[in-house]
Amino acid sequence: MKILITGAAGFIGYHTANKLLLNKKNKVVGLDSMNNYYDIRLKYQRIKNLKEKYKKNFRFEKLNLCQKKKVFNLFKLHKFDKVINLAAQAGVRYSIKNPEAYFKNNLLAFFNMLEACKNFKIKHLLSASSSSVYGANKKIPFSVKDIADHPIQFYAATKRSNEILAHSYSYLYKLPVTLIRFFTVYGPWGRPDMALFLFVKNILKNKPINVYNFGNHSRDFTYVDDAVNGVVKALNKNPKKNKKWNPKNPDPSSSTAPFKIINLGSSKKINLLEYIKTIEKILGKKAIINFSELQKGDIKNTLADITETKKYLNFKPKAKLYKGISKFIEWYKNYY
Repeated sequence: MKILITGAAGFIGYHTANKLLLNKKNKVVGLDSMNNYYDIRLKYQRIKNLKEKYKKNFRFEKLNLCQKKKVFNLFKLHKFDKVINLAAQAGVRYSIKNPEAYFKNNLLAFFNMLEACKNFKIKHLLSASSSSVYGANKKIPFSVKDIADHPIQFYAATKRSNEILAHSYSYLYKLPVTLIRFFTVYGPWGRPDMALFLFVKNILKNKPINVYNFGNHSRDFTYVDDAVNGVVKALNKNPKKNKKWNPKNPDPSSSTAPFKIINLGSSKKINLLEYIKTIEKILGKKAIINFSELQKGDIKNTLADITETKKYLNFKPKAKLYKGISKFIEWYKNYY
């Protein structure tokens, strides 16, 4: 099977490519714009690893999805079977400061991806969404059966917009589309702007860590191996029309089109201060903590309801928090 992975130099993209390429029947083209949102050397090292390990079955293309003509040429050249779209401008707080970057890289780029998938008859488009789409919702855990139409920052708004755009293409052109709402993915080769990376880096350097809302946060931390296992399972299961879909009581996660939304999380609620204590225990060092107020656009608590995901994909997250953080710290110390 020939698969395009956009955002292949990113954290989840890198691990997804690794997982798929373990099957020698798969060929992967990894695409990334290599923007400098965080240390670009980390992105290039991920791509270097893939090239060295998989040689013939992996090819890298540096390309921005906003360049529609070049995207179409890539599809024409490679004749992909399926597409995993993980490319996006990441970062919740950054979206408040620089919304234009999200308009281009999350909306225009995704439109071009949909157009390419439609025109080149892609068998299945799987695309990354986010738990941030649940926005102002207070009902915990977050379920795909819940309405998610009240995003509280621009990043989430672009992700929800992607879901709606994807449904329209699925309905109009019978394009099979799966949207995955990821919940705080962590692990080796993680993003430098994420909490685990920042906490470990600063604790090791005896520098303070910033903890918002005075630590009154909880998150559904999902180890990257569990997230990627879910991605691969979802890729191998093309969504079908829901014959029982009721327009008078519509299920937001499915449709009369070949369309599906799924949550990928551990379904375990972890308090942020508990998370920090686990890091301290593994490092054998205490954190210097700067407590401050809730940041604009932050969601206080997240927790995935994965009832539907378990049924649909036979998905079972396996990683324990202590072991997952330990693996990240081991990687961090070796890499830096």
